[in-house]
Amino acid sequence: MSNDRKEPTGAGAIIALLILGGAITGGMMGQPSIGLLAGVAAGVLIAVLLWLRDRRK
Repeated sequence: MSNDRKEPTGAGAIIALLILGGAITGGMMGQPSIGLLAGVAAGVLIAVLLWLRDRRK
């Protein structure tokens, strides 16, 4: 076995926290659905960026 095995970075917690944060922030502004969608979009964007970073390694 070689020691160059790479462990993937998980982004599930980041997505979940951004979804909750977006819904809460949107709810305080009177638009919980838009906040939820913004949280999903931000979470998916960060997850894709982490995936791309892991692919390069």
